[in-house]
Amino acid sequence: QEQLVESGGGLVQAGGSLRLSCAASGRTASARTMAWFRQAPGKEREFVAAIRGIGSVYYLESVKGRFTISRDNANNTLYLQMNSLKPEDTAVYYCAGDPKFIAFYSRASEYDYWGQGTQVTVSS
Repeated sequence: QEQLVESGGGLVQAGGSLRLSCAASGRTASARTMAWFRQAPGKEREFVAAIRGIGSVYYLESVKGRFTISRDNANNTLYLQMNSLKPEDTAVYYCAGDPKFIAFYSRASEYDYWGQGTQVTVSS
């Protein structure tokens, strides 16, 4: 059974860094489009970053230059390196895999596989 498990969240001061991990079981993550989303209280789930099987990467405009999505194919793991964190980055972060249509990678509704989420809190 397909399973995604996130880890690496926590509390950090503004300007700090965190690295999130998403361990994928079942199908290999290397050939799939994988993504990170986040959801703050009272807000809709928001696209953060995606990486395609061919290696192309995409980012939410507000995280460009601060966040980096990557994958370790040998360990079937997706990462999100987050630097220069801001209080507005506070949210539960989710990894997701296999959008129904790759072109719609930024739409949460396209994904059937989700992790349980990991909380990221950035204090000012």
